[in-house]
Amino acid sequence: MKLLVLGVLAAAFAAQALGALLPHVPLLLVASAASLAAEGALYRWQRGMVSLFAKSHADVTVRHVLRDLLLVVGLLRLGEQHREGAYAPLVAGLLLFYALHWAIQAVSVLVRRTRTLPVVTRNVDASALRLTPAPPLLLRRPGHRLAAFGLPATAGLLATAATDAPVYGAAGLAVSLAVALTGLGALLLRLLPGRRPAGEQEVLDWFDAWLARYRPTVGLYFSGGASSAYQANMWLEPLAGLGGRPVIVLRERHMVQRIAATGIPVVCLPKVSTLMRLEHSTLRVLLHPSNSGKTSQVLRIPTIKHAFVNHGESDKLSSCNPYAKAYDEVWVAGPAARERYALAEVGVEDKDVVEIGRPQLDAVRPYAGPPAPGAFTTVLYAPTWEGWDGNPGNTSVVEAGENLVRALLADPGVRLLYKPHPLTGSVDPRARAADLRIRELVRAASRERGGPRPDASAAVALARRTAELDRLITAGFRSAADQAERMLRQPAPEPGRAGAVRRAEAAWEDAYWASLPEWEHQVVTDARPPLYACFNRADLLVSDVSSVISDFLASGKPYAVANTGTLAEDVFRKSFPTVAAATVLTPDASGVPALLASVRHPERDELAGERAALALRLLGPAEPPSRERFAGAVRDLCAAAVRHRTRMAERRAADLPLPGPRREPARPSGTSAAPEPRGRG
Repeated sequence: MKLLVLGVLAAAFAAQALGALLPHVPLLLVASAASLAAEGALYRWQRGMVSLFAKSHADVTVRHVLRDLLLVVGLLRLGEQHREGAYAPLVAGLLLFYALHWAIQAVSVLVRRTRTLPVVTRNVDASALRLTPAPPLLLRRPGHRLAAFGLPATAGLLATAATDAPVYGAAGLAVSLAVALTGLGALLLRLLPGRRPAGEQEVLDWFDAWLARYRPTVGLYFSGGASSAYQANMWLEPLAGLGGRPVIVLRERHMVQRIAATGIPVVCLPKVSTLMRLEHSTLRVLLHPSNSGKTSQVLRIPTIKHAFVNHGESDKLSSCNPYAKAYDEVWVAGPAARERYALAEVGVEDKDVVEIGRPQLDAVRPYAGPPAPGAFTTVLYAPTWEGWDGNPGNTSVVEAGENLVRALLADPGVRLLYKPHPLTGSVDPRARAADLRIRELVRAASRERGGPRPDASAAVALARRTAELDRLITAGFRSAADQAERMLRQPAPEPGRAGAVRRAEAAWEDAYWASLPEWEHQVVTDARPPLYACFNRADLLVSDVSSVISDFLASGKPYAVANTGTLAEDVFRKSFPTVAAATVLTPDASGVPALLASVRHPERDELAGERAALALRLLGPAEPPSRERFAGAVRDLCAAAVRHRTRMAERRAADLPLPGPRREPARPSGTSAAPEPRGRG
């Protein structure tokens, strides 16, 4: 399709040039029409090629100018010498239209800059910043604007070429000029002092005032790409459960809308200078679910204590990263993680490791026995992604995924849920290709199996629950809304909204599973249902060495791990403690039948006791609950931050030395400083 569109566009321009130079009216008309059609197909079906053209300096403006230039050349070639004067106004009008197009683009850039605020917020009342709805998309996208505004002019020139009547070209140009002038005027109005949003300093003053009013105590700091939002989202509910005045601090503007539904204020501070304003706030503790290059910037704030909470724990090297020693404390789930840091010798001292459990796992229901006789055995295959280091043992998708899925689908009593990691295939194209093949295997098995489906009322109930949930968690933005408009549309949420969202999510999950046939295999790739909801439906987990295993252990259910590396099974178990209570599967999936038998007949399950012991090592004790331990760790670190601030204030009051610029003692007038003698010791 790409080559077809590219070929048509190139051929159309070549034919248009030939038609203009000969001159040949039918060829010129047909080629111009084909060029416009190819342009439309480009924007409709091949948006990626639009960027490719722009990078090669053949963007829509160049293409549109070339198209109209060839039409003008054709008109001049078609007319006699005495007709050139009649076409001169058309050329002048066309030049004026392009001048207006570039003027609109320049003004739209200025408008965009006035609407790009130094602080982006969500769940905060930003009405004081004089925010307004964004300009129409047509005025902000040069390609779409030129195609739309220039179409009457191009059509008029084509009509003039066909009839040799300049009036058609003049009429088309008049329409294009009028529309362009209207758009330019609409943008210029937005630059008037009373119509533009608050300026940078005014926004910063407003942000300082909001910090002083809200008085945040604990926050979640996150920086990352769009696909990594899940790392922050898994900590939203525990953070909200702390009470007090939590805040979410982001660094990338695109992340503001990727944070899941929450009533917690969200502030995005892209610049380091803006971030440093937190130093003088009441914020005491920041929690870090991931490491990033920008994390080092916030660690420079001395008035805030920092705790690394990670976004899951596993036996991977990422769970004992040397970066962790940069934080004041490292919060882990259980004793196994403490031992992992000690063995890794990455500079994290044992006194700085705090065991808090996994407060997210309250949503995981405990083991309630094997599947009932005659019922389907639900298996969740949730492999991790390939990672950055290229280790073939990271993910089972490439080496074993298809074999595992085929073996599971071969059992008529299995219902398979396939939930790949969101980053699968982002580094290794082989993983992406294998993932797509697995998805097709699962869907094909469902088509072949067939069976009764829930009645229409289940689908109606799901649609109703979806609409109810969407109404609570989405702000209903226009497609043209920019960040400033979204700030305006997302003020502080109404009281009780968080509870309403939790109830709506639970009702949606019930309706979702009720709308699916019990026999049907599923490929689960959307954010809903979440991973823990799949845990609660599964009788068995098949996964890789990842945090999924640790979290699943909270259920007490059987699990299996694929060994796709070069390690023997005994070495594999010894190298990865989370595998100690697992059934180890080889890449050929030969152990799947015996595994399924142990799930259906608990008397054959020889690993139940080991799973309970491993859960205690990985996740810590059940009492006190993880949420209480998490809240206690937050209180303790907040208290440490307060004590640190108090000590620093006392030192300032006593005029004791503090780190910073040295203050030279006052000298009597008329004297000069002499260098001190240097010496050893």
